[in-house]
Amino acid sequence: MMLTQSDRLTDTILFGKSLRLSDLPENTIPRTSLADTLRKRRQRLAKLVNFPVMLWSGCRPSRNFPDNRFPFRASSHFLYFAGLPLENAAIRLEAGRLELFMDEPSLDDALWYGEKPTRDQVGQLIGANVAYPMSDLWTRAYGCATIPVQDVIVQQQQSNLFNRWLFSAKHLSWIDWELAYAIVKLRLCHDEGAIAEIRKAIAITIEAHKAGMSASPGAKTEAEIRAAMERVIMANNMTTAYSSIVTVQGEVLHNEHYSNSVHHGELLLADVGAETPMGWASDVTRTWPVSGWFSPSQRQIYEVVLAAHDAAIAQIRPGVEYQDIHMTAATVLTEGLVNLGILKGDVEELVETDAHAMFFPHGIGHILGLDVHDMEDLGDLAGYEMGRTRSDRFGLKYLRLDRPLKAGMIVTIEPGFYQVPAILNYPDRRAKYQDVVNWERLEQFSDVRGIRIEDDVLVTESGCEVLTAALPTDPSTIERMVRGW
Repeated sequence: MMLTQSDRLTDTILFGKSLRLSDLPENTIPRTSLADTLRKRRQRLAKLVNFPVMLWSGCRPSRNFPDNRFPFRASSHFLYFAGLPLENAAIRLEAGRLELFMDEPSLDDALWYGEKPTRDQVGQLIGANVAYPMSDLWTRAYGCATIPVQDVIVQQQQSNLFNRWLFSAKHLSWIDWELAYAIVKLRLCHDEGAIAEIRKAIAITIEAHKAGMSASPGAKTEAEIRAAMERVIMANNMTTAYSSIVTVQGEVLHNEHYSNSVHHGELLLADVGAETPMGWASDVTRTWPVSGWFSPSQRQIYEVVLAAHDAAIAQIRPGVEYQDIHMTAATVLTEGLVNLGILKGDVEELVETDAHAMFFPHGIGHILGLDVHDMEDLGDLAGYEMGRTRSDRFGLKYLRLDRPLKAGMIVTIEPGFYQVPAILNYPDRRAKYQDVVNWERLEQFSDVRGIRIEDDVLVTESGCEVLTAALPTDPSTIERMVRGW
């Protein structure tokens, strides 16, 4: 594929090439340029709001002293309409027009960080109608709605400029809330450009998981396996979309420590996803035996989780309630645990009383996009249909998504089984489920601390596409991949 001037300029802004479009299957290549994609997004926004919008990219925070800076990650709301991770920039949107605000690169910037595109070059690339320096922001701010960024310094600037408190995207008022609601409507269903970017992230994520499996038999620590996985991501000029979870302590749901030794006979849970230079995420979990062989008890639980995973995905299509998909997974998991003798009683009654949540406490998944938990900076505004609130039920309170599915949405499906001491030994829950959990039988599965299987699924007009299908879930196949056969 011939690289255009815009392609080369994009690579310069992103500080290197990401996965090339020519590396992807033909049907994943976007048919429109970045500027065309962004133009369509702001035109759709213009149909939903009748007021101007101003969004900031944010700034790179420092640690300990000013020149020691953390990696920069632009605000996702800014990225959706500006397309590129421009540091210390802002955009103004009104009636389909885009105004870019950013300062020209300084000589000091060129000295320390290399030459950067000019303001006009960036404006041309993203289809801006006009480009101004940041000092002109105040002249165009009147009447604008906005969403606060995570950067505290920029939040203060926003609050001063608009003369209203803007310190949390979860607590918005006036037109800012109307803007957030409109952006949710736009970002819930992905356009062609977004899906192409997510496919890029997934392609690299799959290779990372394969590398982790291959590294496991010879690894001495979790950190070695994590390094093998993240090396693949870094080698393709991507970052992780979240802090990787690579652990033999799979019962710790968001375990971000990698110091444990790994031994034959243990399971390793790897929840690792790549993010493209333009900010689009992937999110994949696989669980495999370090030695390349599941024990009989590990395989039995794995197959129960896989059955729940497959049943949930089979239900995905437009119009289906995501909570119903969660309950399907909970029911299949419960039935499997009853068949293994871990739970006792009627399956429906066990699910109604949330007995399954003793082993599957979280929701079945979440929406995926520019963030791994997309738009959760807005609280439940994106995840929950208007008028719905979180349940206080033990089995539902961690559900991140409660709305009917629509074509273009990308969701994760990630059932699991965990033996979490804080849950199993909590006095009130232990007492409530004392008679429905076969504790002696459960002890026979002590080598299963945590199993999760997670895939990214695109809702299509007629059903769904498992975007991560190239990474197997079949236990025999996984065993062979770990052993290198």
